[in-house]
Amino acid sequence: MTQKIRFHLDENVSNAIAEGLRRRGIDVTTTSETGLIAASDGEQLYFAMSQNRVISTHDDDFVILHQGGFIMHSGITYCAQLGKY
Repeated sequence: MTQKIRFHLDENVSNAIAEGLRRRGIDVTTTSETGLIAASDGEQLYFAMSQNRVISTHDDDFVILHQGGFIMHSGITYCAQLGKY
């Protein structure tokens, strides 16, 4: 049996993205729904990992945390915001 990817969208990702994913049958939570607004990046990653979710973000701090190799996670999807670079 294959396991479907589950996502957690941090506060930088629009709730409209979550709604669009849900319409397509994808299991997704958001920072606002889980009471994690203003939580640290580490807390966000811990929540996502504890729920076996891939975190989705526009925040490049998560990429830096991953590259440092000091934090465990279930996966990170990162997309730079338009006009940022």
